[in-house]
Amino acid sequence: MAAHSAARAARPRPQAAGATAADPRRWLILAVIAAAQLMVVLDLTVMNLALPSAQHALKFTAADRQWVVTAYALSFGSLLLFCGRLADLIGRKVTFMTGLVGFAAASAVGGAANGFAMLVTARACQGLFGALLAPSALSLLATTFKDPKERARAFGVYGAVAAAGGGLGLLLGGALTSYLSWRWCMYINLVFATTAIVGAALLVGRQDRTPGGRLDIPGVVSVSGGMFCLVYGFSNAASHSWRTPSTWGFLAVGVALLIAFAVWQGRTAHPLLPPRVVLDRNRAGAYLTVLISGAATFGIFLFLVYYMQVTLGYSAVVSGLAMLPMVALSGTMATLGNTKLMPRFGPQPMVIAGMLLNAAGMIWLTRIGVHSGYASALLGPLMVTGAGMGLIFGMVAATGTSGVAPHDAGVASASINTGQQLGGSIGTALLNTIAASAATGYVTDHSHGLPAPRLMQLAAVHGYTTVFWWCAGIFAVGAVICGALLRPGPLTRPGDAPSPKAATARS
Repeated sequence: MAAHSAARAARPRPQAAGATAADPRRWLILAVIAAAQLMVVLDLTVMNLALPSAQHALKFTAADRQWVVTAYALSFGSLLLFCGRLADLIGRKVTFMTGLVGFAAASAVGGAANGFAMLVTARACQGLFGALLAPSALSLLATTFKDPKERARAFGVYGAVAAAGGGLGLLLGGALTSYLSWRWCMYINLVFATTAIVGAALLVGRQDRTPGGRLDIPGVVSVSGGMFCLVYGFSNAASHSWRTPSTWGFLAVGVALLIAFAVWQGRTAHPLLPPRVVLDRNRAGAYLTVLISGAATFGIFLFLVYYMQVTLGYSAVVSGLAMLPMVALSGTMATLGNTKLMPRFGPQPMVIAGMLLNAAGMIWLTRIGVHSGYASALLGPLMVTGAGMGLIFGMVAATGTSGVAPHDAGVASASINTGQQLGGSIGTALLNTIAASAATGYVTDHSHGLPAPRLMQLAAVHGYTTVFWWCAGIFAVGAVICGALLRPGPLTRPGDAPSPKAATARS
């Protein structure tokens, strides 16, 4: 009897129904995904510091300069949901590899551009392939890691890349522009893309497609058109005026198309964005969090760089180095949040704490002046906002894909990127307008008795501090709204092992 019991104990236990063995190459796959995601995130900011040099080399006007950024944002933002669903339908490895190859080719063309039209076309193509690549990368991550602890670590790495990538883009853009050429801000993508292409070809296995799925053509047309109109309208407001027909007209059409899209998704048999994905409170809270934080984070990157370079006279490289404490803390807190805080407390307290830390950092930044020192005025706020951004981005990827079926992973991942892109477009338009109005008002009120150069410096700083107050308000409102929407407690997903207490209660 004892021998029989020992033999039975030694026998391997059968896997639970639906369980799959962990991929032994999963950590190498994570490195590939992180390299691809870093390339996409870097490209959101790496060209910002290269624009003056590119403008001088290619002889385009200041009015045209915005299109180098806008072309990328338009194609990226408008095609994300379509490309996310495409990844579910034809296989994530196919779309991931296609996105990498296309992004690398577009970057090579952009780096070799001999004129404005060639550069802008390359940037638009980068946005297109980035829209194919970004949701594929995140959905691969969500379907590769099954174990909750390993999944938390993987999402921590992904969140660290997402949180720190924008600051790294500024640092890299400044260094490449200063020591090599603005063209290397495009060529650098070939290094990331080649590494990720080789890794994906060797490591990523065949990915399942959605069985019997069909592409929702009316949904694609309405959401892509709506996102295009919104991003274009907000971009136009940032460079022109809210009162121009090309601003409010596109915004109105964009809202109408997105309303039509939402209505259609509830009626069609094969929706592009199934309502089940966004009607979950936690996932909806993650998408809203990334939209609100994306709008306010713009104020940190753009206006702080303006302040450091224009007012304090920092070089592009020094400006990038000044961001390093924020980058380091963002990455650290994203990893810590996903591995230690999320499993214990869930996303709600992380979002509330992250938003409030960012709001505090923004309020601290309102104390800057024309001759402020880095250690006394910038270092502290940068560290506080870095910690806040890390907490926010650390939970977004995990929460936004939590509990979705594998055949919805691509479109759930795309929803995160869509929220970030739309939030950034709103922030660009809103905060640029606020800064310009505040600076103009300051000049009008203080035009007597101050030398013109001194007046313009003070007006610019007043514009920046006004933006930082608005960013603080946005983060504070985000803490209340997103904190109320997210469920308290840790995330639970179908298939997770029940807690001992729950198991005891059932028995």
